[in-house]
Amino acid sequence: MSYEMNDLLELMVDQGASDLHIQVNQPPTLRISGSMVPVEGPNLDAEATEGLMKAITSTTNQEQVKTSGGADFGFAYQGKARFRVSVLRAKGAYGMVLRQIPNELFKLSDIGLPDKIKELISRPRGLILVTGPTGSGKSTTLASMINWINEHHDGHIITIEDPIEYFHDHKKCIVTQREVGNDVTSFSSAIRGALRQDPDVILVGEMRDLETIEAAVGAAETGHLVFATLHTTGAARTVDRIVDAFPASMKDQIRTQLASSVIAVISQVLCKKIGGGRIASFEIMVTTTSISQLIRENKTYRIASDIQTGASHGMISLDAHLLSLYNRNLITAEEALGKSQNADSMRAKLEENGATLSL
Repeated sequence: MSYEMNDLLELMVDQGASDLHIQVNQPPTLRISGSMVPVEGPNLDAEATEGLMKAITSTTNQEQVKTSGGADFGFAYQGKARFRVSVLRAKGAYGMVLRQIPNELFKLSDIGLPDKIKELISRPRGLILVTGPTGSGKSTTLASMINWINEHHDGHIITIEDPIEYFHDHKKCIVTQREVGNDVTSFSSAIRGALRQDPDVILVGEMRDLETIEAAVGAAETGHLVFATLHTTGAARTVDRIVDAFPASMKDQIRTQLASSVIAVISQVLCKKIGGGRIASFEIMVTTTSISQLIRENKTYRIASDIQTGASHGMISLDAHLLSLYNRNLITAEEALGKSQNADSMRAKLEENGATLSL
């Protein structure tokens, strides 16, 4: 028996799988509701993985894999779904991971964000950071925010992505989507170019390096609404990560810039939902005068307590949100504990709420 790429893509769509893993010495494996589910059938050999890779990978991307060991790209499948693909080499053989990108754009309420977010993303300028580990749903959250702006405000939205994931139609806004490596050479050069293209909103797919961070913060300071992502968890760690990217002589300057330009930091994790599927849990920090001062004075360790007392500004800590998901019977106590930032405190709160936890 041999596997056909179209059959595997069809299976992903039918099963609602978030990812498909193609590796030598195991059958194709789907990630469904966070769990790995092998497809029934024989293990793949090197020839089979190469054949599956070539079925969807352009000659240019195949050359890139040969020269640099990997390639990332996006593609559409028969109007049913889009996929973000990462091709890699491991132990001399080809492997792939495909992430399914839903065709539909979710409403902000569908992904569990509070109405306060609409006010934040309606601001004319500033920086909104969406953070979390790989696969935590950051791209979906950003796409939902961009779509809301597109439906409710007029203007020019520029997205800079690697690769482009969600496609946005022109609605109230003109939307320009640029792909790094295809339309432009780098995130930082695309941001600098964007400033000459009359943008109102700029989405930076990932703040990977100092140059991109500088360009994104600069764009936010000069009168644009900028969205960007980082692979961090928690608002304080996010601010620290950005500051740490700069040399010592520039740290005070970037703290001052962040204190005045950051509107909010939204950190998220994906949790397994009771009954199947997954649900996002959020930490939301909204920059207040107090938080601006903490950033400026390098006291980010105190941001967490401001978040805990900042409900009137729309803030919530990750652990408080996890606890609310547990109390609404959406996730298990074990899931809440496993995703929490302060395990001891979370364990105590869960037990107060009647949970019985194994050690």
